[in-house]
Amino acid sequence: MPALPKSLLQSLQRLTGFNSAAFERAHQEGNTVTSIRVNSKKWKHYNPGKKPDDFLPVDKKVSWSSNGYYLTHRPAFIFDPLLHAGAYYVQDASSFFIEQIINQATDLSQSLRALDVCAAPGGKSTLLQSVLSSQSIIVANEVIAMRAGILSENITRWGSPNVIVTQNDPKHFQSLPGYFDIVLVDAPCSGSGMFRKDPDVIKEWFPQQVALCSQRQQRILADIMPALKQNGLLIYSTCSYSPEENEAIADWLLDTFQLEPISISLQEDWGIAITESPRHHAPGYRFYPHLLQGEGLYIACFRKKNS
Repeated sequence: MPALPKSLLQSLQRLTGFNSAAFERAHQEGNTVTSIRVNSKKWKHYNPGKKPDDFLPVDKKVSWSSNGYYLTHRPAFIFDPLLHAGAYYVQDASSFFIEQIINQATDLSQSLRALDVCAAPGGKSTLLQSVLSSQSIIVANEVIAMRAGILSENITRWGSPNVIVTQNDPKHFQSLPGYFDIVLVDAPCSGSGMFRKDPDVIKEWFPQQVALCSQRQQRILADIMPALKQNGLLIYSTCSYSPEENEAIADWLLDTFQLEPISISLQEDWGIAITESPRHHAPGYRFYPHLLQGEGLYIACFRKKNS
């Protein structure tokens, strides 16, 4: 694996949970993790009385997920009819944490309207389908046509009728002011959280890209904010380690909009690091490969205040 960018490592030195030597070692060892999330409705239909480890090389459950499992190795998924039938989804375990946010920060007894703004390939949208009630509405949006096609295929496989796939620029949702109870922005980013999974990304990473991604993330968030209703929940995430795309964006959100940060309860043995944004001390949740089984992720959530 190529050496990790020094400028990235320097930018992380003061963050909670970061250990440069352990972080670099986790990348150089190259131990990739395979995890799946089971579609409980379809699994019961196709495999009554059976568990995932009856069909897949299950190692253990993902601690922060009700239906997530780590596998001992990566099987040939392409040949498994259960995957094509939507009985499970192959996804990095770090992303499963959205379930904890939804469970702790929303009233799941209500019919909710959720928007996944940058939804392809569909992992987080299918997670929303599994957590929200069947009376809720989920809009899975992807602006890039080819990726929108992949998103549509994965949503169809998962099999819930309460999902609408769209291909719109985020600003188009301003025509639905105050419509959504939940807005999820898994923003396009510089991708450093994927270094271990795809070492080629290291060659493509450069500091200027981080700055460009930060600007794009701000534009997406500003465009989508009018569509979030008062007291609605904004979930922001990236697969980047760079503070400029994470904690700095949290501060920018609180400087720019009427939002309040939300804290999520964790168990210590999960290994998730809690950071605070420099100015407003907004909590954020970082997933480091030297602390847990998963790839790099930052996630934070906010409540829209009554103006």
